[in-house]
Amino acid sequence: MSITEEQARSLSGSLRTGLAVSGAVSAVIGILILVWPGHTAAVVTAVIAAWAVVGGIIYVALGLFAAALSGWAKAGHIILGALFIIGGIIAFTRLGAATTALFIFVGVLVGILWVIQGIAALATLGSARFKVPTLLFALLSIVVGIILLFSPLYSVVLWLWLGIALLVLGVLQIVRAITWTNRRTRTSADA
Repeated sequence: MSITEEQARSLSGSLRTGLAVSGAVSAVIGILILVWPGHTAAVVTAVIAAWAVVGGIIYVALGLFAAALSGWAKAGHIILGALFIIGGIIAFTRLGAATTALFIFVGVLVGILWVIQGIAALATLGSARFKVPTLLFALLSIVVGIILLFSPLYSVVLWLWLGIALLVLGVLQIVRAITWTNRRTRTSADA
């Protein structure tokens, strides 16, 4: 199946927009972390705790009222829902401890994701019109990801480092979006 030049341009534009939005969101979150590190962490933890309580209520309701579920499935949903609710309530009542646990979880998760993201960006280097922003993004993403995986995860420095990294990677992602071109849609004058 072949796509037309117009479809390729549309797809390329969508990819550019996606990269730009992703970069902007990353940069904004980075700025929030740098400006209000403690508040940002507590808000994120509270949002996750609220999500857990709401999700728990939904699972309990499914377990109680879903006629299509068997006895074991009902029990499983009710137990899972109760665990979600308990976890959310504990997170709310011990917000400081939950925030520390979130630091550890986010640090490890983001570290893994950034290493993979950097490798994926390196894979696009051959088709990048401007290779330097893509190479910088990829290398920085891999290095920051490895640092997040192996740094002491209990430190506020990690949170600030995460904020700086999100800001820098967000800006580089925006630059990638601005300089993104699809080889299939370039005119002969661009080549």
